[in-house]
Amino acid sequence: MFNRLIKSNGAHRRLEGWPLVFTILTVGAILVGTVVEFAPIFLVGNATEPLEGVEPWTPLELAGRDVYIREGCNNCHSQMVRPFRQEEIRYGPYSRAGETVYETPHLWGSKRTGPDLARVGGKYPHLWHVRHMENPRSTSPASIMPPYPHMLTKETDYESLPAKMRGLRRLGLPYSDEQIAGAIDDARQQAEAIATEVAEQGGPERLRDKEIIALTAFLQRLGTDYQGSPAEPDREPHEEQEAIEVLTDAAPTAPAPAALADATDRRN
Repeated sequence: MFNRLIKSNGAHRRLEGWPLVFTILTVGAILVGTVVEFAPIFLVGNATEPLEGVEPWTPLELAGRDVYIREGCNNCHSQMVRPFRQEEIRYGPYSRAGETVYETPHLWGSKRTGPDLARVGGKYPHLWHVRHMENPRSTSPASIMPPYPHMLTKETDYESLPAKMRGLRRLGLPYSDEQIAGAIDDARQQAEAIATEVAEQGGPERLRDKEIIALTAFLQRLGTDYQGSPAEPDREPHEEQEAIEVLTDAAPTAPAPAALADATDRRN
C-alpha cells in the first residue's frame, strides 16, 4: 500500500502535481488541528475558579506588571513552582491554577536564568528590591542580572491605568466602575505608602511616582494571595531589620547580617 502511494505514478505523487488541491488540503489539515487545540479553551468556560483570597492586581501593581513585561524580566525568571519537593523547599508551595485566573497574559515562563519569583512577595523589604534593580550586585554579589537604574528616574504612567483596566475587564477581570474611576488615586496612595517605607528604611526619597515603586508593588504581591503551607523560609523574621541595615551600611543590631547574603545566594 505504502509503495503504491510513493512510487513515481502513485496517488500521492499525482496529488503533489496538483498545487492548488494540495494547498487546500494542507490548509484544511492545519485548520482542523487549530480547532482541536483551541476548542477546549472556549468550551471549559470558568472551569478554573479563583482560590479564596485571590484578587485582580491593584492599579499600581498592574503598572508594575507592565514594567516587568516591558523589561523582559519573564525571559529569565519563571513564575511557576513545579510540584517537586526540592522546588517547594526553595521557592514555596507549588503553583495552583486558581492563583493565576486573573493573569493576562500568563507569566509562567520556562527558563530560570534567575530564581523563580512566584512567591517572592514579602521575602525582602521594599528597599531590597530598589537596591537590587539599581545594582543587582549590591544585594546578590554573584548575580549576572543587568542593572535597571532608569527605573529610579522614569515616571510611572498613571494616566493609562483606567484604560488598561477597562480593557482587562473586557477580557474577564472583575474590575468595577468604581475601581476604574479611582485607579489613578488608588495607585498614587499605594505608591506613597511604599515610597515612604523605602525612605524610612534608609533608601532614596521622592520615589513615589517612579517606576521602581510600581515594580516593587508588583513583586511584593507575587505569591501572597495563596494561603497554603509555607515553604522553608529564606530568612527568620528578625533578619528583615538586619537586611535593611546591610543595605544602608548601618551598624547591625544582631551578629548575623550574613543571613541575608546566604538567603540571597540560595535564590540566585
